[in-house]
Amino acid sequence: MMVNNLFLLAIAALGWGLSLATYRFFARRYNWPMGALHADLPGVPILIGLASVLCGAGFAVAVGSEYGGWIIFACGVILAIFWTGFLRVGSQISLFLAPLAAFMLVIGWYAIPLGFGIEGWQSKSPTELFSTDRSDERQ
Repeated sequence: MMVNNLFLLAIAALGWGLSLATYRFFARRYNWPMGALHADLPGVPILIGLASVLCGAGFAVAVGSEYGGWIIFACGVILAIFWTGFLRVGSQISLFLAPLAAFMLVIGWYAIPLGFGIEGWQSKSPTELFSTDRSDERQ
């Protein structure tokens, strides 16, 4: 199993997307507050959530079980349960976080085949990516 930025983005896209797609069901059942978009146009958050779930699940299937595909599914479901069950109205922020995570996952996933990737960026921390010291790349 390899944990890298794409792995974490897949978990985030899957979890936040699943939370977004199912929030209206739980909010109506348990009488939780809903945002205007969930109340008035429920199809929009559901479609955004499903698109994010498909991106995360597609990446999990692409990496396969030997590289942690099942862990992406399990952690994504755990994140969705936590996000919906404990944060409740925190699900409204999923309207922004789920498509953002899915978009960054897709960009990172297809960056290398398209020739726009930084070699090895998937396994670097954000501080390593943005450091100004490039002495290790000159060798």
